[in-house]
Amino acid sequence: MENSPIDSFPDSTPTAGNERPQPDREGTALTNFIRQMIDEDLKAGKNDGRVHTRFPPEPNGYLHIGHAKSICLNFGIAADYNGMCNLRFDDTDPSKEEVEYVDSIKQNVRWLGFDWADREYYASDYFEQLYAYAVQLIKAGKAYVDSLSAKEIRQYRGTLTEPGRNSPYRDRSVAENLNLFERMRAGEFADGEHVLRAKIDMASPNIVLRDPTLYRIKKVAHYRTGARWCIYPMYDFTHCLSDSIERITHSLCTLEFEINRALYDWVLDNLEVECHPQQIEFARLNLSHTVLSKRKLIQLVEKGHVKGWNDPRMPTISGLQRRGYTPESIRNFCERIGVAKADSMVDIALLEYCIREDLNLRAPRVMGVLRPLRVVIDNYPPDQVEELEAINNPEDPSTGTRKVPFSRELYIEKDDFMEDPPKKFFRLAPGREVRLRYAYFIKCVKVVKDPQSGEVTALHCTYDPATRGGSAPDGRKVKATLHWVSAPHALAAEVRLYDHLFIKENPNEVEEGRDFTHYLNPHSLEILKDCRVEPSLAGTAPGRRYQFERLGYFCVDAVDSFPAKPVFNRTVTLRDTWAKIQKARPK
Repeated sequence: MENSPIDSFPDSTPTAGNERPQPDREGTALTNFIRQMIDEDLKAGKNDGRVHTRFPPEPNGYLHIGHAKSICLNFGIAADYNGMCNLRFDDTDPSKEEVEYVDSIKQNVRWLGFDWADREYYASDYFEQLYAYAVQLIKAGKAYVDSLSAKEIRQYRGTLTEPGRNSPYRDRSVAENLNLFERMRAGEFADGEHVLRAKIDMASPNIVLRDPTLYRIKKVAHYRTGARWCIYPMYDFTHCLSDSIERITHSLCTLEFEINRALYDWVLDNLEVECHPQQIEFARLNLSHTVLSKRKLIQLVEKGHVKGWNDPRMPTISGLQRRGYTPESIRNFCERIGVAKADSMVDIALLEYCIREDLNLRAPRVMGVLRPLRVVIDNYPPDQVEELEAINNPEDPSTGTRKVPFSRELYIEKDDFMEDPPKKFFRLAPGREVRLRYAYFIKCVKVVKDPQSGEVTALHCTYDPATRGGSAPDGRKVKATLHWVSAPHALAAEVRLYDHLFIKENPNEVEEGRDFTHYLNPHSLEILKDCRVEPSLAGTAPGRRYQFERLGYFCVDAVDSFPAKPVFNRTVTLRDTWAKIQKARPK
């Protein structure tokens, strides 16, 4: 076509002397049917040896963990084959799209570790050319303006078992269709008064091919093109042509688009295009205790079930980032789940395992007490303060040590004391001795209670000065080691304990009369406002990740935290449920 911008797009053909690296196919997640198809294409000399992919989000919401799988796949394949990957926004529905979503998508992709260089494209950039393509179909007798209502179009379409019926407007002349389409563009008609449909086959067994809609009237300003357009192309018409314009070689999409592949090919086969990409479908991510439908995520946000798209309980990339997940852990997760042709459910425990594995290597260890119980060491000098040496990360000796203050008054966890302990409770109890991490052995000698409620409010203990560092010269042993903080030096903090957002493994499977929100976990968030952490965390930066010893991995909240009173989000517990699942599986 005369106004084709194809020549403005870079050629991704590998240059001489720049051979693409051969990925290791043996026994890794890299071995999958998509890479095998690409290998076969390259052997056959298809696409002149090019591999060019794209990640094409619609800017009508925030990206989630399922999109992360697609991002890793598209950008990863392009990198492995010395090709290129575009970032393209399929922005054809102005009533739902916002600049906020565009900005968040770009931040998410970069945060995951990928870059699209200068290849940032928008379907809205192609509106004029898409209109010209539609005119080309009309002139070829392969598209017509239909004046049926949306309800009538559905009725005429038929069902999966019954063929559709031709619209009474299907045989309009080319001249009449051109005239009506031009007037649609000019804004002469109301929303829904006319649509442009492809003329394919109303009796096709593939219901997608029963004269699908290509354009509809929508008198809504577009966030990029303003009020220039009042008709907008449908996704299925736009997507394949955007791929073609950008010279994409392999158009990777999730399995629900498999039925649309016939339309993808029909549009390209019936227009004068220079590039016909190959659509390849792979299984989308389904994650237990999670919903990944954008419609459902929007409902969670708009109905106030969560506090925005970046709520740490949300499966959005922004939510995971705020909760403390690392880009490396998400990329590792996407590699581990691999690429398959059939849908399946992935246990969320695997995602938790990936972040646990990553943070175990990189997160500094600190001590924090979530539910403080005051401990007074009666025989410790009242004005004395010691600086004890603590290991920053035993997995990484290069991180060295830090000093933590120790004084006469401490805080320990309420759960680490029981006045009348059961047989297998080995922590602190009246008359029992335990070890304080990096410090001394202490023994509980007195319990102080609130006279009204009977609640334990303080413990009096004694310490053995000879056990500094956590071992006794006489060789006696204790069965528990407790974490603690020095009461006069501790920093007040708020801690938010997050759990799965849904109690049901698959909240998409709903019982009759209920919707997915029925399975929301009422305990998905617990806020503890009177926590204490060691003073080394004063002024810690938003986003910093730590392991609170014996408690789990935590991240400084990037939204609500202040230097004077930090807020910590629990990323994941120390308990590894995935390892237990794997161990329980038959060999």
